[in-house]
Amino acid sequence: MPQPEAELENKLIEALIKQGYRFVKIGNEADLVANLKTQIEKHNGISLTQKEFGQVLIHLNKGNIWDRAKILRDKMQLTKEDGTSVYLEFINQEFWCQNQYQVCSQISNEGDYKNRYDVTILINGLPLCQIELKRRGLELKEAFNQTHRYQRHSYSANYGLFQYIQVFVISNGVNTKYYSNNLKQNFKQTFYWSDKNNKLITDLFAFTDDFLEPCHLSKMITRYIVLSEKDSTLMVLRPYQYFAVEAILDRVKNTPANGPTKNGYIWHTTGSGKTLTSFKASQILVTNPNIHKVVFVVDRKDLDYQTTKEFNSFSDGSVDGTNNTQKLVEQFTNDTKLIVTTIQKLNTAISKIRHLNQMEKLKDKRIVFIFDECHRTQFGETHARIKSYFTNNQMFGFTGTPIFEQNAASLDGRKRTTKELFEECLHKYVITDAIKDENVLKFSVEYVGRYRQKESQNELDIEVEGIDTQELLESPKRLDKIADYIIAHHDQKTHSRAYTGMFCVSSVELLTQYYDIFAKKKLEGKHDLRIATVFSYVANEDVKDNNGNIELDELDNFDFNRVAEPEVKYQKLSMHNRDKLEKYIGDYNKMFGTRHSTKDSQAFYNYYNEISKRVKNKEIDILLVVNMFLTGFDSKTLNTLFVDKNLKYHGLIQAFSRTNRILDDKKSHGNIVCFRNLKNATDDAIALFSNKNAKEDIILKPYGEYINRFNQVYAELLKITPTVESVNDLASEDDILEFVQKFRELIRIKNTLSTFADYEEQDLVMPSQDFEDYKSKYLDIHDKAKSSAKEKVSILNDVDFELELIHRDEVNVAYILMLLAKLNIGTQEDLEKKKKEIKELLEGQIQLRSKKILIEKFINENLPNITDADQVEGQFEEFWSLERANALITLAKAENLDLTKLQEVIAQYLFSQKLPLVNEIRPMLTIMPGLKDRNSTFSRIKDKILEFIETFIEGV
Repeated sequence: MPQPEAELENKLIEALIKQGYRFVKIGNEADLVANLKTQIEKHNGISLTQKEFGQVLIHLNKGNIWDRAKILRDKMQLTKEDGTSVYLEFINQEFWCQNQYQVCSQISNEGDYKNRYDVTILINGLPLCQIELKRRGLELKEAFNQTHRYQRHSYSANYGLFQYIQVFVISNGVNTKYYSNNLKQNFKQTFYWSDKNNKLITDLFAFTDDFLEPCHLSKMITRYIVLSEKDSTLMVLRPYQYFAVEAILDRVKNTPANGPTKNGYIWHTTGSGKTLTSFKASQILVTNPNIHKVVFVVDRKDLDYQTTKEFNSFSDGSVDGTNNTQKLVEQFTNDTKLIVTTIQKLNTAISKIRHLNQMEKLKDKRIVFIFDECHRTQFGETHARIKSYFTNNQMFGFTGTPIFEQNAASLDGRKRTTKELFEECLHKYVITDAIKDENVLKFSVEYVGRYRQKESQNELDIEVEGIDTQELLESPKRLDKIADYIIAHHDQKTHSRAYTGMFCVSSVELLTQYYDIFAKKKLEGKHDLRIATVFSYVANEDVKDNNGNIELDELDNFDFNRVAEPEVKYQKLSMHNRDKLEKYIGDYNKMFGTRHSTKDSQAFYNYYNEISKRVKNKEIDILLVVNMFLTGFDSKTLNTLFVDKNLKYHGLIQAFSRTNRILDDKKSHGNIVCFRNLKNATDDAIALFSNKNAKEDIILKPYGEYINRFNQVYAELLKITPTVESVNDLASEDDILEFVQKFRELIRIKNTLSTFADYEEQDLVMPSQDFEDYKSKYLDIHDKAKSSAKEKVSILNDVDFELELIHRDEVNVAYILMLLAKLNIGTQEDLEKKKKEIKELLEGQIQLRSKKILIEKFINENLPNITDADQVEGQFEEFWSLERANALITLAKAENLDLTKLQEVIAQYLFSQKLPLVNEIRPMLTIMPGLKDRNSTFSRIKDKILEFIETFIEGV
């Protein structure tokens, strides 16, 4: 029998008491407030009158989670009744162990609805860590959803002290995760804790011993939570980020002032959040009085801008961007502690005579250099020049794909490895670790071409093996077939363009041919894909790989005012390529109403930067590139990479990793579609950057295995509910939950299957109609759970139904209108059949269920009086407008709202996609509710406004 939740809670409290927490009995907010007064007095060594403490409560009860996180970390100036002034501290950040630690359980808090919280950790009387438990066997996601429900319903009640929570912990005893207090996050942004070797610590009591140890918890809160200015959210570091920063700090601390310098590098796989890690390391290092400056070095201007922007998003104004070399020199010579710059500007600063007079003063100062993606351009003479110029330097590198002997390129006849330049690897977190921790996704790698051994959608008459001539590679017939394949399968791969794709090719010449083919096919009406491109028209340095072959620098750097190193020779501009790019930018300008060009490096950079934003915003369907964007570009909305290019080792892993950022449940993996046989290269890269047996951990299983698993789960579903009707007979909530979990697994598998080119519904033993019928029952259960969530506690309240997996964007009201227009055509029998089909469609599409009753009303009451199919759309619009107006009036009357102001709030939501705040609801009310009922009234009005929008506006 599963361990009851109450027993788990009692054992956890016992474990926390052993760790040094003092148990305190707190039943409600009044007890919490009384205890807070005592703890603040104790922490600050002061006595407060009730009036003085009232001022403290007013100070604490300001703003949202973000505002309160800042209040927590700041001191409060308090004028006491005797006229003296004191500063109150709410948490000791410098000496984080010197705080007061308490634990309590089952605090009752009444906001919109009465909630009772499992286990709360108080630091100096404030609830800073909330632990929610589920009995063994239940999903962690349910505990996560429960905390979100509490955030909506009761955390902001009264003094809103629970909005001071910094860290949540959720556990079912066997699995335990933590995450920051951030309303915008989803379950995929919750983390397991681990040791420094990335071994997960999932058991609740092992987690308690390690993570919840009082000093460690307060260290995580005070030092390793980042307040991100960009989104006004809290971000807590993951364990590997924590250990990497600690390793750098330890290396700096234990490097003697006059002794040999100890350097090091961090190997954290692509997509694991190196920017946040490097920011936190830099932020802490600049507080070290023994360090003169911290310099964060990137190798491209766009990364300089991007990194500066990201650093400032974590802490506004923390970095003053270096727009040119003179500005960089000024930052070196003034009191700027943290500098972000490019390696090219840094090279100029220490090489050009006009800067040396100012820079000479810094040669012996202790400066810590942190190199982003340290394997890229730092292998040239510039790295050595920086190292020799600053005699008291300490260097740290970050990389997702280190350079080893096997993948080292030959430059001037020498091979340089990451270890050679940065010495010891201080912390390692490879791609298999990230996939295991669910911090990045697996890849689905499909190969398209003749070499396929079985009948398949991917078996096309396309040359892929034995191609060693440009003539064959660029034959119009081959390129045309590949373009047709991409057009045919792009929507399938991207879930009907819920995500975006990238197509990388081997040369600018090949890119221009592909672009022209896609453009021609678009004019012919063969596709409506929004295709854009960006590429360098400056030739890069030639670098020999370990086989002696000439290859371009992996970045295809457009060097944005780069100062060339002496050993690098550039060829002349290719005017043909520039003219081509200018033409393609002209197409882009027509598509988006912009005025970009290649007239100078800044104009090109502006275009490059805007392309990046549009890919992330899903305004571009396929971005056609040679090398640009294959490294250093993070877009969670990108899920597919088409490849007609020979990739290997770090270049392959970097390119593939553009697709595997975590986003939502529908994005289950990154799609890689290869038009060249990269199988051996993929195996070699995986072996080098993880281990030779890691392939099954990184690459999705074959198509057939997912088919078999789907059929197996379907058989298990039939044991629970042999027929669709039997879902109605499920006796208990546990039985209903079992059905929900089984059908949800079918949805998940089908979501993965749907991106395979070979996918056919006939391969599934479950009839498609049965799937739709069971889906309707599944959605009925969801609707019932949603409507009862505010009435009673149910194990179904917090189940994640993952509705995005069955959301089809193409099925909307316009699509239904098209079907309605056909209803008057044919016999009465056909009419009834089509009505039934529409009703089933309404049942099965989550985005239409809120509109179901109204559409059925139109079918039953209005449609019989329409004799001309061409009148359907106009009649429906008239019907819809009338119903919408009536619903708005009804809402205004029911909630005592000013109708005009209500319309303004809804219009504002449509513009900003933000629900009204309390101060926006208050002016709408014609009758103000009593103080006790205000929170619940405001919450109810917000829910009704959202329900109105979902019904009458979204998807219409």
